[in-house]
Amino acid sequence: MSGAELVLTTIAGLGLLIWLYLLLGRGMFWLARERDDRQEPAEPSRWPSVVAVMPARDEADVIARSIGSLLAQDYPGEFRVVLVDDQSGDDTGKIARALPGAERLEVLAGSPLPRGWVGKMWAVHQGVAHASRSAPDYVLLTDADIGHQTVNLRKLVARAEAGRLVLVSLMVRLHCKTRAERLLIPAFVFFFDMLFPFGWVNNPKRKLAAGAGGCMLVRRQALEAAGGVGEIKDAIIDDCALAGRLKAQGPVWLGLTLRAESLRPYAGFAEVAQMVSRSAYAQLGYSPWLLAGTVLGMALTYLAPAMLALSLHGLAAAVGAMTWLLMAISFQPMLRLYRLSPLWGLALPLIGLLYTAFTLQSAVQVWSGKGGMWKGRAQAEAHLEAMEAAE
Repeated sequence: MSGAELVLTTIAGLGLLIWLYLLLGRGMFWLARERDDRQEPAEPSRWPSVVAVMPARDEADVIARSIGSLLAQDYPGEFRVVLVDDQSGDDTGKIARALPGAERLEVLAGSPLPRGWVGKMWAVHQGVAHASRSAPDYVLLTDADIGHQTVNLRKLVARAEAGRLVLVSLMVRLHCKTRAERLLIPAFVFFFDMLFPFGWVNNPKRKLAAGAGGCMLVRRQALEAAGGVGEIKDAIIDDCALAGRLKAQGPVWLGLTLRAESLRPYAGFAEVAQMVSRSAYAQLGYSPWLLAGTVLGMALTYLAPAMLALSLHGLAAAVGAMTWLLMAISFQPMLRLYRLSPLWGLALPLIGLLYTAFTLQSAVQVWSGKGGMWKGRAQAEAHLEAMEAAE
C-alpha cells in the first residue's frame, strides 16, 4: 500500500469510526424514538391553569392560523392567551383581535427594545410578566408561525403533570413541501437531535438540556426560580438556554410531534440558509477555533466518505461506501417521519456540505455586524455586547 493509499484509507477509517460512534454511542438519537404520541400518560384528575404567551412581529400572514389554533384548544382547565405585538408594522394585532374566541385573548402592545436584549426575549419577558399576574400553573411559550392541533395543550399538560416536569418541549413538524425543504429540513431536525440527543435531554441524571422554542410548556414557579426570562435576555439560541436553566430546577422532556407544525414555508434555499445561519455561529460560542474544527469535522464525517466511495480507490473506497450506507440508514427514521423517499438518505453528504456552508455564512454575518438577523434586528449584537461587558 502506497503512502497516498494509506492516507486515504486512514481518512476513510476515521469517517467510519465517527459514524459507528454516532450510531451506537450517541443515545441512539437517529431512531427518533422520543415522540409525544408514544406512551402517552393518563390525564390528571385536576387540570391546572395555563396562559399561552406568543411574541409576534409583522406576522399578519400567519397570525390568524396560529392564534386561532390556540383559541380552539380543547382544554378542560382555565386557559387564556397573551399575544405580545412586538411593534409590528402590519395588522398583526388587529387580525388577532377579530378572531373567534378572542374573549380569551389579550393583545399586549410591546414596548421599545431596550439595549442588551434580543427582540424575541424582550417580547416574551413582557408577555410572561403580564401573564404571571394571575399566577397560572403553567406558561405555554409558542411562536407566531406555529399551529397546534386542538388536543395539543391537554396532551402537553398531561405529560407535565404525570412526570412532574418543569418543561415539556416539542420539536414541531417543520414545513416540508418545496424542493429546498425536502432536501434540508428533515436534516435540520436530524442534526439537532444528534447535537442534543433527546433521550439524554430527558434523562434527569444527565446535565444535557435542550428545548425547541416553537412549543415549550413551562411550570411557572420553576421559571421564576430559574430567574425568569431576564436571565437569557441576550440569548440567540434562547430555547436551549432556557431549558438549561429549567433542568436545574427539575426534570424536562423534549420530543418530536405531529400535533404542532410550522405554518410558514421556506420558499427556497436562501430562506433555509438564513434560518440555519441565524444561530449556527452562536452555537459555536462565536469561536473561530470551534468554527475551523466544525468545518474539518463536517468534511470528515459527511463529505470524505462519499468522495472516497466515488473514487473507486481500493480499500478506502470500500470503507467510504460502507460509511455512506451507514449514514443513509441512520437518516431513515427521520425521513419516514417526514414521509419522504428513503433515497434522500444518500443525499446526506451533499446536505452536510450545505450546512457547513451555512455555518460559515453565519460567522461571516456576525463578523459583518449582521449576525442573528431577524425581523430587521441583528440579534447577535446584544449577546456579543454582554460577552464584552462580562470580560
